[in-house]
Amino acid sequence: MPERLAEMLLDLWTPFIILWITLPPCIDTAPMNQSQVLMSGSPLELNRLSEEQRILNRSKRGWVWNQMFVLEEFSGPEPILVGRLHTDLDPGSKKIKYILSGDGAGTIFQINDVTGDIHAIKRLDREEKAEYTLTAQAVDWETNKPLEPPSEFIIKVQDINDNAPEFLNGPYHATVPEMSILGTSVTNVTATDADDPVYGNSAKLVYSILEGQPYFSIEPETAIIKTALPNMDREAKEEYLVVIQAKDMGGHSGGLSGTTTLTVTLTDVNDNPPKFAQSLYHFSVPEDVVLGTAIGRVKANDQDIGENAQSSYDIIDGDGTALFEITSDAQAQDGIIRLRKPLDFETKKSYTLKVEAANVHIDPRFSGRGPFKDTATVKIVVEDADEPPVFSSPTYLLEVHENAALNSVIGQVTARDPDITSSPIRFSIDRHTDLERQFNINADDGKITLATPLDRELSVWHNITIIATEIRNHSQISRVPVAIKVLDVNDNAPEFASEYEAFLCENGKPGQVIQTVSAMDKDDPKNGHYFLYSLLPEMVNNPNFTIKKNEDNSLSILAKHNGFNRQKQEVYLLPIIISDSGNPPLSSTSTLTIRVCGCSNDGVVQSCNVEAYVLPIGLSMGALIAILACIILLLVIVVLFVTLRRHKNEPLIIKDDEDVRENIIRYDDEGGGEEDTEAFDIATLQNPDGINGFLPPLFSLIFMVMHRTS
Repeated sequence: MPERLAEMLLDLWTPFIILWITLPPCIDTAPMNQSQVLMSGSPLELNRLSEEQRILNRSKRGWVWNQMFVLEEFSGPEPILVGRLHTDLDPGSKKIKYILSGDGAGTIFQINDVTGDIHAIKRLDREEKAEYTLTAQAVDWETNKPLEPPSEFIIKVQDINDNAPEFLNGPYHATVPEMSILGTSVTNVTATDADDPVYGNSAKLVYSILEGQPYFSIEPETAIIKTALPNMDREAKEEYLVVIQAKDMGGHSGGLSGTTTLTVTLTDVNDNPPKFAQSLYHFSVPEDVVLGTAIGRVKANDQDIGENAQSSYDIIDGDGTALFEITSDAQAQDGIIRLRKPLDFETKKSYTLKVEAANVHIDPRFSGRGPFKDTATVKIVVEDADEPPVFSSPTYLLEVHENAALNSVIGQVTARDPDITSSPIRFSIDRHTDLERQFNINADDGKITLATPLDRELSVWHNITIIATEIRNHSQISRVPVAIKVLDVNDNAPEFASEYEAFLCENGKPGQVIQTVSAMDKDDPKNGHYFLYSLLPEMVNNPNFTIKKNEDNSLSILAKHNGFNRQKQEVYLLPIIISDSGNPPLSSTSTLTIRVCGCSNDGVVQSCNVEAYVLPIGLSMGALIAILACIILLLVIVVLFVTLRRHKNEPLIIKDDEDVRENIIRYDDEGGGEEDTEAFDIATLQNPDGINGFLPPLFSLIFMVMHRTS
């Protein structure tokens, strides 16, 4: 308590000592202004001044200040004297009244209107308001008239250390990587003090750590927190609580202090390798397991977290590297062993693998600690299972000639039971693949025979499926595709490729090619087709035509002479023998029809009929057709024009009241029923010219002529 009182007295006297040093009295030789107000800086100093000294000061204009000071948080039984106002016009007759206005006048500060003494009547807080601006004036007591102009001055509230430091943003959280070196910066914290930072040490803060050592340290002035121990391990301890203190008065005794907490979390770095939970794993798997099935899982634990704990798994050695694979599960962080190829219990009953787990993300700072990986051994036992029959080949390709005899063997399939206790096998044909039942199979030995004749020209390939079934267990079956290719034999004679009809001009020349024909053969010889052409023996010396074999396996028919006349003979038939190159060769006779026609000078066929009209000399058939078409077109235009004019002047339909013709039907006679009712057609009577009146008889006649011409 004595120390606290001494500090308060020191704070109280410090400003007056400073003012006494920095503001020496000044002597003003000029005449004294009667309107000048004397303002004292402190009540203590006013008490020391005698009346004589105050008069001397007034005459010499000394100690005239424009500001006063009052200590904050000061309280007592009586109002505190802040200062005194006095004017030179006051002779002491008490005829002058002092008036105070401005900030806090009358509420915080009161003035004795006779003596000019200013008192603070309330407790002041510098942090709430640091200074007050007031105005003083001297007036006549009786008339209230101003004796001099108003004088403005300031009352400053002097600070005392009444506010402790505060951490406004606390509590704090910060992170720092584990294994950091000594002195690594973590964070910095800042406290605030409401006291005056420019007056004394009330707001001068010093920081220290109350709790959290020896792991962290703090800079006393900057509040920067650093690591105090190197290589702190997150896996040993992840979180630390640090208590920080800020003390004012420069940290000296008697100062006020405030505290806050800082939670420091060590973030993970990859400083730990993966480690398998066990060095040996055992798994068993049936031999008939489906490819890709998960056989088992292995796991390597890593004390790190997040991506630093991610590991990849590999099979690095063992006798099953070709049959098994391992994949990494990113979620569970383990390795999944899967089957890549089929297993066979009868061939090998167990496998041994060596698997490795290695970190995906390596921190080079810790690579010197050793390999960030681990290995383990995996033993896989294959269990026996009842397997279906196995064919000796995954597919079969058989060949048979199309003239093969019925019930002849065209091929054989074989299958076996792969189990130790081998079961006999029975074979059958899947009839969904042989709807016409063209093949049979021996159920015991798998020999395939021909059931119906084959024709390569109808179908070259036959695809069937053979089923192998275990006799002891009918549920164990296997299927195999069998492709049967039908081989060609020369069983089809060649013939014309199409129905040919040749045209011969009457004015043709000898040696002129009349027609070129080609042949086709349904067979498919290995070396391609080669045809021989010849005339019938009795027509070898044909006087009208001859044949010529072309290099492209086709045949040209040539005329031997000119002067053919369609009036004498209109059609010639030319039989041609076509032979193939098969073994044995086959042949057939095809007949070519040759029609004699009338042609133009340039060889264009115009008419092949004997009744063709004889055209005028120099006028071709095309020219005649063009002339007739023009004449018909002109007639059509004229008829349409006349018809339209007639129907424009006369209505197409006669009104009922103008139609004087009768359509009388008698029912008193025996008649023909419906024939009588259809005896007359009133519509026809009203429009006798045809449909809508636009088809006159002349137009109908022309239309018939055109139709006959075409």
